[in-house]
Amino acid sequence: MSGTTLDYHNDSISLSVIEALAAETGTDPIELEPLYHAVDPEALDQLFQDDATGEARVTFEYGGRTVDVRSDGTIIVDGTVHERS
Repeated sequence: MSGTTLDYHNDSISLSVIEALAAETGTDPIELEPLYHAVDPEALDQLFQDDATGEARVTFEYGGRTVDVRSDGTIIVDGTVHERS
């Protein structure tokens, strides 16, 4: 598997989603459509803060791809799991 995983202490979940989408599409992150066209990045970051408790999961469409974000830091784009090495 290739891609990224969330480091709660250094990265926001929204940045990790962008990295995963860039890896999945082979596109420079700067060239991607803004994430806010699909989901509110600030709300996403707040939901997955490191001090949040419980399990959370958000699924949304971005550029024709299905993105699934889970509270354990896993980001799945069209069935491909992206985790930080």
